[in-house]
Amino acid sequence: MTDTTIPDVQGKPDTRHIAISRVGIRDIRIPLHVATPDGAQPTVATAEMTVALPHQQKGTHMSRFIHLLNETAVIDPATFAALHTEMLDRLKAEAGSIELTFPFFIKKQAPVSKTESLLDYRVRLLADGSRAQCEVRVEATVAVTSLCPCSKEISKYGAHNQRSHIIINALYDPAAPFAIEELIRIGEEEGSCEIWATLKRPDEKYVTERAYENPKFVEDIVRDVAARLNADARIQAYRVSSENFESIHNHSAYAQITCDKRV
Repeated sequence: MTDTTIPDVQGKPDTRHIAISRVGIRDIRIPLHVATPDGAQPTVATAEMTVALPHQQKGTHMSRFIHLLNETAVIDPATFAALHTEMLDRLKAEAGSIELTFPFFIKKQAPVSKTESLLDYRVRLLADGSRAQCEVRVEATVAVTSLCPCSKEISKYGAHNQRSHIIINALYDPAAPFAIEELIRIGEEEGSCEIWATLKRPDEKYVTERAYENPKFVEDIVRDVAARLNADARIQAYRVSSENFESIHNHSAYAQITCDKRV
């Protein structure tokens, strides 16, 4: 058979008259570069790409998602909406969504010894909507140390602490841009203490004492992060959550705040 005689089954009409909200691919890994102020950073992203399928169309063209991913060399929040538009054009779709999740690395200096090491963060870029109205969001998961204020108050010595994950999901406006690193920094500054990949003994002393002097409930963490985001005019909508992986319980403590300044 030639290309002109091979039947296009996906392109045939469907007679059930039921539209599909989203159809596409997910859990595909692809090497990419993320644009940063210090240059493009290599990473491996896990992608989900979907489009809306009208009731009369039997199927979407799955291979076109893959082609678009393979042609994407560098990503950043500022150009993510353009990638979303290109996907809609290639799939001949009216609406759709793209989600890329990837490890993002920042070189950090330990607080006392100044030892340098890379620390990884989980970052997601999300674009959803139509050509006329596409919403882009940047999400960063930031690990910190949190120390319980109640434990400190009632104990004669010591206090229990734990590792916490702060997740900041912020609406991105290309006209008022912010960097991935800025979201990460807000999260790190609002825990009891930030963490580092490599610590010498003087650094460990600093982390322990810093957390002890800065106790926070999970409620404190989300409120402090939200206050920072409320004060930032560039961020018009956000969702922030904190999960404390408790060291004295077999469960986590969790809190979330959602805000849309546009309402």
